[in-house]
Amino acid sequence: MNVDRREGLPAITVGSVARDLRDGRVGDVMDVRPGRVWLRPLGGGREWDAKPDDIRPLTAHEQLRARLAAANARSRRALP
Repeated sequence: MNVDRREGLPAITVGSVARDLRDGRVGDVMDVRPGRVWLRPLGGGREWDAKPDDIRPLTAHEQLRARLAAANARSRRALP
């Protein structure tokens, strides 16, 4: 696993989960290019982009919490 040496967090790579520090949104990292990262909400939806400095990878605990929250939101929407 690559590690972000600034904070000891996992590096931002495709497939990782990260938080956009500008607005707090959490998403799956879909693509990483020099100067730009593309994310998609955990529950699906429209991608957005951000600068790498505005993105922080989530710890394993934070990822679990975020994925559980997304699953709960999906199940609430599916209720009649």
